[in-house]
Amino acid sequence: MPDAKIALVTTRPRPEINTDHDMPTLLEALNREGVEAAAVNWDDSEVNWNAFDLVLIRSTWDYTWRRADFLQWAEQCSRATQLLNPLSVVRWSADKYYLAKLVEAGVPAVRTRYLKPDAEFALPSDNEFVVKPAVGAGARYAARYRPADHSTAENHIRHMHSEGLTAMVQPYMSRIDSRGERALVFFNGTFLHAIRKNAVLAPEVPFDHRKVAHPGLEPWIPTEREREVAEHALSVVPEGQNLFYARVDLVDDDDGQPTVMELELVEPNLFLAVQPDSLPRVTTAIVDQAYRAVERRRQVSEPI
Repeated sequence: MPDAKIALVTTRPRPEINTDHDMPTLLEALNREGVEAAAVNWDDSEVNWNAFDLVLIRSTWDYTWRRADFLQWAEQCSRATQLLNPLSVVRWSADKYYLAKLVEAGVPAVRTRYLKPDAEFALPSDNEFVVKPAVGAGARYAARYRPADHSTAENHIRHMHSEGLTAMVQPYMSRIDSRGERALVFFNGTFLHAIRKNAVLAPEVPFDHRKVAHPGLEPWIPTEREREVAEHALSVVPEGQNLFYARVDLVDDDDGQPTVMELELVEPNLFLAVQPDSLPRVTTAIVDQAYRAVERRRQVSEPI
């Protein structure tokens, strides 16, 4: 079998972009298995994506600022080679309007209002709430507000609207302060591992202040109910049977029941540094996918 070439897709380093701690570990492990793996920037116009047998989106953490460009790249890349996750999944999950789809399907998810640019709106007057963009990652443009903070929150929303962004308004899930947020990672169609992290949004932190996206990381063993909610959420994803990787972020509601905060299906951090025993499974799955892609290419290129 010829060597398989794999692109682990990332973005250009910048101060506002978090470090991909999974990348060096994955690259070393994959190349040790005999495949040719490289980190490649998604917006590098010099890259020939057809030269790779498998393109795995890993840390394109600036895509939320350039969603249209990113989706155009994903479409072009998927025509040239195998893209994972597949284009249909990337398109569906690149906008957090999917939370409404989860609720429609009976999945417990955080209640969300969507405020498009120029929309009239009224903010909650009885409880803390969160404002963030419908297309966002890493807590960018996210902030937590008290009812007394209406004017500040309104300015936050108007700022996002001025950039053409749809704003989301959600109740602040207060149990996150004591129970944290749990992230359940799935890989190659099965549960891989879970982590717990502390709350990201502190009171009175401005929306444009950079936050620590994953504070206080630690391994986590999910409850049976957490697994059920996560699997139910993933079952709603269109073409979900083609998911190669997924992360379901959960918090507790007021009754202590696990509730979906977000699905991470485009470029999730896998937290391999926190759960290093998962590395062999991840590596094997990627290598297998790459060699299957090589074989498919060989069959297409050979005359009948």
